[in-house]
Amino acid sequence: MIRLGNVLVSPGEGGVYGERTLDGYRVWDPYRSKLAALYTLGGGLDLTPGMRVLYLGAANGTTVSHVADYVETVYAVEFAPRPMQDLLEVARRRKNIVPIMADANRPEEYAPFMEAVDLVYQDVAQPNQVEIAEQNLAFLKPGGHLILMLKTRSVDVRRDPEEVFAEARAGLEQHLDVVDVRWLEPYHHDHAAIVCVRRGSLY
Repeated sequence: MIRLGNVLVSPGEGGVYGERTLDGYRVWDPYRSKLAALYTLGGGLDLTPGMRVLYLGAANGTTVSHVADYVETVYAVEFAPRPMQDLLEVARRRKNIVPIMADANRPEEYAPFMEAVDLVYQDVAQPNQVEIAEQNLAFLKPGGHLILMLKTRSVDVRRDPEEVFAEARAGLEQHLDVVDVRWLEPYHHDHAAIVCVRRGSLY
């Protein structure tokens, strides 16, 4: 990961969503991107040129564009039509983004377009976030990583975020080794990043 002083940046072409540039690099704003917040708080894993990433919940492509600046390929899954229009424009400018309009709950819909990936990154605001992660483990290489951005209020707005987090972590640990957890305050309220490693063989 590239930092200029204390500022996290990425090396790709700018002008994707009105982001600032610094010495020719794109500033990766932790208030706009939960992944950037994780890196800013000292967590996450390095994105490297040979990596293949499955990104669930690609939305408008803001964070996707930064990830694509670092890795070989990003398979970007988004279900909503309006954000998909923006994502398609981002993908037009970055040839290593594969936009896929599909439901992350139904990985069989995009399985024909997929290959084994090194990282599954999930940012989906649905109650069954852990189940979605489990369903997509079929694409993750042994030793690969999952980063789940847990939106606790999307799971159950009435429950304590710490309780929701503990339950999600316990669910993930049935299939994965949890190697890092971080709440994303002050950048994103009631959000926790859970970083896991895939063990065993592919399903």
